[in-house]
Amino acid sequence: MIKINLLKARKEKKKIGIRKEIVIFILAMVVVLAFLLVVQWFISGEKEKTLAQIANTKNEINYYKSLTAEFNKAKEQQRILQEKLNVINQLRKEKTGPAKILDELCIDKPDKVYFEYDKKDGSKLRIEGVALDDEKVTNFMTNLRKSKLFRTVDLIVTEQIEVSKIPLKKFILSCEIIFR
Repeated sequence: MIKINLLKARKEKKKIGIRKEIVIFILAMVVVLAFLLVVQWFISGEKEKTLAQIANTKNEINYYKSLTAEFNKAKEQQRILQEKLNVINQLRKEKTGPAKILDELCIDKPDKVYFEYDKKDGSKLRIEGVALDDEKVTNFMTNLRKSKLFRTVDLIVTEQIEVSKIPLKKFILSCEIIFR
């Protein structure tokens, strides 16, 4: 009888199978490693893009901050200029104010009424004067009330005085000036 040693063939087949498994394992590892390298390369590219976008956004933020600073500076200059214009306009109004007030007082003043003292404090005007009688003072107050330049005309004091043996009425009036 012939004896065939099949154990060596089985061992050979087993060795070839193990070699195949090792080769497949190495190939799988190479494929996985290649996949990981591709993923890493893709992630690095995305990281670079994101960092570039962040830098670009920071530059835009700085640009808009400088624009905001310039805008606030221009707004402040505009506010200062507006204040100056308001002062100029107020001075123009007040420049003609005293002349208008004196003109209106002279127009509304009846004969035999004389002013001794005028004092303006803001929009309030205090008038001290002398008249021949109470009727002249009343006429003067009525004329001031009818005027478009004065309002709330009030008699503060009226008293009898004598100058060179002539009886006169000393009066003090208060009124509010309407500026236009």
